[in-house]
Amino acid sequence: MGSAPRFRWALAVAVFFAVSTFQIELVHAQRVRSDGARLNPALDVVSYHFALSFSDETDELLGEATIRARLTAETDGRFELDLVNQDGDGRGMEVRSVRAVESLEGAVRERALDFSHADDRLAVDWGSRPKVEDIITVLVAYRGVPRDGLIISNNQHGDRVFFGDNWPDRARHWLPTVDHPADKAHCAFEITAPSHYQVVACGLLDEEIDLDDGRRRTTYRSQAPMATKVMVAGVARFAVDRVGMIDGVPLETWVFPQQQADGFFDFARAEQPLRFFASRLGPFPYSKLANVQSLTRYGGLENASNIFYSQRSVRGDGSNERLIAHEIAHQWFGDSVTEADWHHLWLSEGFATYLTSLYVEHTYGRDRLTSAMRATRTRVLDFARRNPSSMIIDRTITDPRRMLSPNTFQRPGWFLHMLRRRIGDEAFWSGLRLFAERYEHSNAWTADFKDVMEDVTDEDLDGFFDRWLSSPLIPKIEADWVWLGERRAVEVEIRQVQEETLSPLSLDLGFEGLDDVLRHRVELEQKSQTFVLEVPSEPTGMVLDPDVWLLFEDLGVSRRALP
Repeated sequence: MGSAPRFRWALAVAVFFAVSTFQIELVHAQRVRSDGARLNPALDVVSYHFALSFSDETDELLGEATIRARLTAETDGRFELDLVNQDGDGRGMEVRSVRAVESLEGAVRERALDFSHADDRLAVDWGSRPKVEDIITVLVAYRGVPRDGLIISNNQHGDRVFFGDNWPDRARHWLPTVDHPADKAHCAFEITAPSHYQVVACGLLDEEIDLDDGRRRTTYRSQAPMATKVMVAGVARFAVDRVGMIDGVPLETWVFPQQQADGFFDFARAEQPLRFFASRLGPFPYSKLANVQSLTRYGGLENASNIFYSQRSVRGDGSNERLIAHEIAHQWFGDSVTEADWHHLWLSEGFATYLTSLYVEHTYGRDRLTSAMRATRTRVLDFARRNPSSMIIDRTITDPRRMLSPNTFQRPGWFLHMLRRRIGDEAFWSGLRLFAERYEHSNAWTADFKDVMEDVTDEDLDGFFDRWLSSPLIPKIEADWVWLGERRAVEVEIRQVQEETLSPLSLDLGFEGLDDVLRHRVELEQKSQTFVLEVPSEPTGMVLDPDVWLLFEDLGVSRRALP
């Protein structure tokens, strides 16, 4: 493919510089906290422009990436990008050239740069030590057959398709990037493909140009920075439904033509969770929302502004509603507010999991929420029995793929459920909204979320966060009770039988057989405690946590006789 035509990279540079310096500085200043080291201290990417060419004759990708980045004080002019190189089977990327794009006295010129490409790292030498915080522009020309990250295959109908599938760190298989969630950047996809295909990508459609050779060039540009894990494009034959404007956001459905009716029906349900989350969390953080049938290996992948779903997710019966709600919730938490490093992944998956349950509660009632929480509690407990030392924030796990477990989805969902009970609904929703606003299009740590919740409650939440996020312990509770008829009361003994006592611990007790189930809340501070609780008449039974607010293992309740 060679170097990019002059108009192409000049246009890319002009577009990226159109983003105001103030906005760029604000985003990047928010992104890096003092409590987390940058993955790549030499390079801070501001924007990517990917010019990619696909064909039906070969799986080879032809690519040119224009990368604007800030070289920081830690570098001597050398930096690295993630890009998988070719190996013995011929798959991987071959870099053809790396060039500097510079503007001198109003003229734009290119300068060849020295580079090496090995061990899936593209090492580049700028040739001199730049000024601190200088923004440079680099053009990488490359080609190859991707081993992963970009799925080139046939869909279930036999049609050829191309779908980016980057999560967690597979963008490097087809895009030269800093492939880590801490380095967010604006992006543009300029896709050239045979004209019988349509293209969907992050951001808004900028232009479509039919070329003389039977191909079409389609360009999308993002209006917000994003992590590489959610920075993708898809190329296929699609049926497209422009559902409408939802609170100013274009809502679209992209499905394979053979399933048009079923797909349009299923994804029309996206309107309800989109409205619900926007009303609670603040405006939708991107310029559009497209729900796309694809070949992602996951059930759904929360790519920013265009969610990719498994091709099997289209059924025509609306049964993917919870999946749709989960992926839409990610647009706020995971995409806009992104974990600063992988061991804080719960800020993405745990949030989306519990927000889905809150959408179900809002739409179908409290009973559906309690049913869901009982089911997820069982799943969390089963996983904990098999992995007794595991916890939500586990720094011993370095591969994000190994983090996909109930400790990342359901257990932190339970943490948020208990936090909601502790601080109340009003403070809980205020905190989520403030967190989404304060770290919009930025990165956050667990400590940032705790700080926000302490701001809205004026409480010290250190102990609560440490107990449930950084410890493997889940309380195991057993109890017995006796009716004290003359006192119109029940004497209850509650015991924590796990090795270490969790304290303080709020537990609701429900007494059955009355006109209504009577609740008493007790505070557990010791291994074993006895409470005498007033009850108007003799109950027929007692249950622990009747309204499903506590993550614990219920070892049973027994009734004892008076001595």
